[in-house]
Amino acid sequence: MSTEFSILSTFLLFLFVIDPFGNIPILLSVMKGVPQSRQYRIIVRDGVVGLAILVGFLYFGAQFMQLLHLETESISIAGGVVLFVIALKMIFPSSVPKEKSVLIEPFIVPISIPMLAGPSTLATLLVMVKSYPNDHSDLLISVFCAWGVSVTILFCAPLLNRLLKEKGLAALERLMGMLLLMMSVQMVVNGVRSLFTHTLAVL
Repeated sequence: MSTEFSILSTFLLFLFVIDPFGNIPILLSVMKGVPQSRQYRIIVRDGVVGLAILVGFLYFGAQFMQLLHLETESISIAGGVVLFVIALKMIFPSSVPKEKSVLIEPFIVPISIPMLAGPSTLATLLVMVKSYPNDHSDLLISVFCAWGVSVTILFCAPLLNRLLKEKGLAALERLMGMLLLMMSVQMVVNGVRSLFTHTLAVL
């Protein structure tokens, strides 16, 4: 990530954090037993709810950070560290088997939250809002594009699962993790560089 705002790089950042390919197995699990025609309606419905949450954080995230007296540099460094941890989990997933979920029709959870508007995505959005306070319209475009691609991927989950299989999905998730890892390091570098610049200016 450069210090200048880029719709493309921000879109990719949000897409990697949402990690739709990594969410496909979870989606297939919670949708088991639900009629296919109903599955599409659920994804669209919960997708819209997830978008509403993201847009809400986009326009009210700045007030939230002002309330906590958070500075841009600290947000950038902390956000980079969080994304670094997320990327490591994507590259080196836990081998502990996940508990089987109860087969009931999903509502908001887990598609809206945490698949589309999870803590990591909202934290990243807060970082971007604080780092680029004058680019809300471009941020909205990036969020909308990342949301649209993610929902489309979730919409095509059964087809992608048949084409890529478990190993293919795992490989894609690791690739996204590697790219996210590099972007997270750049966020930390940008935060540290800005911190030193401001410190030297004061001195």
